[in-house]
Amino acid sequence: MKTNIVLVTGAAHRVGAAIVRRLHQQGATIILHYRHSYEAAKKIADELNSSRQNSVLLISADLHDEQSYTGMIEKVIREYGRMDALVNNASSFYPTPVGEVSMKEWDDLMASNLKAPFFLSQAAAPHLKQVRGCIVNIVDIHADKPLKGHPVYCMAKAGLVMMTKSLAKELGPDIRVNAVAPGAIMWPEGMESEVKDDIVGRTALKRKGDPDDIAKTVLFLLRDASYMTGQILAVDGGRSLNL
Repeated sequence: MKTNIVLVTGAAHRVGAAIVRRLHQQGATIILHYRHSYEAAKKIADELNSSRQNSVLLISADLHDEQSYTGMIEKVIREYGRMDALVNNASSFYPTPVGEVSMKEWDDLMASNLKAPFFLSQAAAPHLKQVRGCIVNIVDIHADKPLKGHPVYCMAKAGLVMMTKSLAKELGPDIRVNAVAPGAIMWPEGMESEVKDDIVGRTALKRKGDPDDIAKTVLFLLRDASYMTGQILAVDGGRSLNL
């Protein structure tokens, strides 16, 4: 991946940061998108740039702002003259029990989990086509089987699964589009230990995963999966067998 220019959204923390580190380790030049987490993003950029100069560029953007989509892509092209891959990782996650869902919550979850990935992909497509590039979306195993109390999030991620498949048809043969569906990788804040134990107990491997498990799968889809498109890879320790 020594010549690859890759934009990763929501990449200052958690799985996004792991994806950045793994792709950078393999020689990619990273455009690291963040919204508010400047200090965390800068820390990653400084660390990685110290090992390979000018290999990480920071972009701050609010993915609720419709002007940000084309602006982000245009900045990448101005800086590097090309774009090889887009990783749609940015996501919002919180409960929205039926009967209590506000329009604000609906718009927030749909924007970060579905609207932004689509319009970023649309803006990036002409540039990715020139280099036969690819798109990887981070979805969720609950896009297929819903998580109680989180209907809006699950609907948004289900839409992202269909977007992956639809864009694979729309953008082929020049652009590959695939997705990764994480299972128990990082716990949401405030989750009780009994709930964690129950989730782990329902995996075939009886353990939770690591953010780098997702990062390595993203790397595979970008670098090695040249005959794969429209696919959703579950990285969940077998949890989807027992949801």
